[in-house]
Amino acid sequence: MTVSLEQLRRCHLAVDLGAARTRVYVKGAGLVVDEPSAAAVNTRTGALIAVGELAEKMTGRTPDYIRVMRPVSGGTVVDIDMAQRMLRHLIGEKLRRTLRRKPRLRAAACTPHDADPLAQRAAVETMVGLGARRVELVDTLIAAAVGCDLPVERPEGTMIIVCGAATTQIAVLSLGSIVTAERIPVGGDAIDHAVVQHLRQHHELMLPSQSVRPLQIALSGNGLTPYGPESTEIHGRDVATGLARSVLVDTAAVRHAIHTPLTAVLDGIGKVLRDCPPDLVADLADRGIMMVGGSALLPGFDQMLRDATGVPVHIAERPDICAVLGLGAMLEGKVQPLTLTPVAG
Repeated sequence: MTVSLEQLRRCHLAVDLGAARTRVYVKGAGLVVDEPSAAAVNTRTGALIAVGELAEKMTGRTPDYIRVMRPVSGGTVVDIDMAQRMLRHLIGEKLRRTLRRKPRLRAAACTPHDADPLAQRAAVETMVGLGARRVELVDTLIAAAVGCDLPVERPEGTMIIVCGAATTQIAVLSLGSIVTAERIPVGGDAIDHAVVQHLRQHHELMLPSQSVRPLQIALSGNGLTPYGPESTEIHGRDVATGLARSVLVDTAAVRHAIHTPLTAVLDGIGKVLRDCPPDLVADLADRGIMMVGGSALLPGFDQMLRDATGVPVHIAERPDICAVLGLGAMLEGKVQPLTLTPVAG
């Protein structure tokens, strides 16, 4: 573990600041916040207008003096002040008063694998803005593995893929630590961008930002497999005229556009397996790969990985909140470390 479980048990709240969503777990109360990581600001006065779900709905629909900001990018806080303001409003005044009563408030936060010292410092500063006197940082990969009940503490190989909005993290874990890991700058946003670019280039159609995910859901059922629907009707804006227009899109072409950024994920899996000891790779052949993160729910993604790797691929029961649930389990003392007694020489 990156920090001791004893230190984590003393924490009062855990925060998973993701590029897409922010989640807060309070000890004894469970998951209290699960909202988009977005904040709408009046640029004339600097006032915060909305956060979370409401701010997300404002994206692309605001006048010029209202700006929708995303203080987290790629799992890293890029605007500390805005992240603090967003968190304070998401948590709410009632819960903030309860937390302020604790004389030495401790907080835990997820950080991406191999986060640089500047990114770690930004996460700590954000938590300090909530009143935390001490902040413990936990690797997202370990937190997510604990959250989906993988046997992290045992001397067995387990492979996990955290599919985020901006990045995908791949790791093999054993004895509570990361053996090999890789972070790839490809996530759900890159997949959305690939779909938008395909429609713009081949159909001269501009798709509203809020309509990308419904398009992916339209491919669900058989999803990215060739057995899905042959065509799907898409509504958008004509690039040339600016008028509303509907086109019939060939889903096979959309599947091909989506597959292009996903090949980087396959390359990352190959690199992790090449760097992994043979005994752990043998464990993975039986246990398979566990997928977590919001983008793990992309239709057909798991089947694509099965076909490419030849090993079983599983999606966690609640893939989107595994990391914060793992942090919560550590806070509540539900994770027991493997005790290794030194052998007298």
